[in-house]
Amino acid sequence: MGPEIIHYLPQKIDFLGTTVHMQTLYMSWITMVVVILIVAAATSQRKLIPSGVQNVVEMFIDWLGDLMEKNMGVEGRRLMTPFIITLFLYIFVGNELGMLPAVGVHFTSPTNDINVALGLSVMVAVLVYIIGIARHGLGYFKHLISPTPFMLPLNLLEDIARPITMAARLFGNILAGEILLVILNRLTPWLVPDIWIGFSLIIGFLQAFIFTMLTIVALAPVFKAVHG
Repeated sequence: MGPEIIHYLPQKIDFLGTTVHMQTLYMSWITMVVVILIVAAATSQRKLIPSGVQNVVEMFIDWLGDLMEKNMGVEGRRLMTPFIITLFLYIFVGNELGMLPAVGVHFTSPTNDINVALGLSVMVAVLVYIIGIARHGLGYFKHLISPTPFMLPLNLLEDIARPITMAARLFGNILAGEILLVILNRLTPWLVPDIWIGFSLIIGFLQAFIFTMLTIVALAPVFKAVHG
């Protein structure tokens, strides 16, 4: 797939008996830096009438905020906005990095690594339980036997399957897009890859939105008592 990003640094290192894929870490760090720069650009010189980067970021905040309020209520939106916005920006920027042209180095999306995608989805799953227990105590676990105790196996299966399916959807779509881009560049180096890049940028946005929306839906029952 061509030269790697920061190719003069180690690509793999052994750590505590495991192999760490540094390519994924490099791209994750780059993604975080880009997100920080975007937020800094949007908040450094805030105006009453937004423009430029501030306008775009506030548009996404309002859009996602409305979705949160409809699903989690006012309190859910207030508590979860920082997390949801950060999650969306990280996935969105990470997805799009893999579409950058390879000029000397090869950029990849951190989300094309199943470890990153699964890590994000497991983080969401754990967060749901943490907030649920914090707000409702051990009574939160009643949802596992709702509407009847006979539903316990199915409800447990749902809680286990949700992060797996979220990770597989994100990982599969982003990895497939990058592989196809490489193939198209080799078979038809003119025009067709450019069209696919445009399409993949849309897919990257949609996958970030889908993952974020599924996160909001997973968190919604925790705040149900507030807005129900």
